[in-house]
Amino acid sequence: MEFGQRYRGNVLKPVRIVVRPAYREEWDDAMALAWRTFMRYEANDYTAEGIESFQDFITDSVLHRMFVMGAYQLFGAYDNGKMVGMISLRDETHISLLFVDEKYHKLGIGRRLIEYLSAYVLQEEGHRHITVNAAPYAVGFYHRVGFVDTDVEQVNDGIRYTPMRRDLV
Repeated sequence: MEFGQRYRGNVLKPVRIVVRPAYREEWDDAMALAWRTFMRYEANDYTAEGIESFQDFITDSVLHRMFVMGAYQLFGAYDNGKMVGMISLRDETHISLLFVDEKYHKLGIGRRLIEYLSAYVLQEEGHRHITVNAAPYAVGFYHRVGFVDTDVEQVNDGIRYTPMRRDLV
């Protein structure tokens, strides 16, 4: 699929992105992408406790084991084999992580990851909605891709989020 365009040298080229389930050996790349992007765009919205809570979450060995066992799904967006975006699913309907490398922002990759995950949840898991606890930085994005707030902003372990839901049918 083509997602927008960017310059390489002096030539404008389409960006071709493949979205697929992540392989076991791609876990560390996905969590590094999440950490890098979180620190660049979201950490300023959090206290030290929130930053530590996020880091604890993405480095949790139990979460990694759940991924290896198939109980926690991870999907990636790839540009020539390099992971440039990722989205994860827990409890069959809840997005727990969604990050796109800053060099690939505004190309539609986040939207494509949401669409891919939505189709997966509907077809493979048999559910008609997805949920997310949106970080302050991401609230506008989630509204643009069809999510609605289900409650006011909340704080848990220093993590600020707005609970949201998107119906799939």
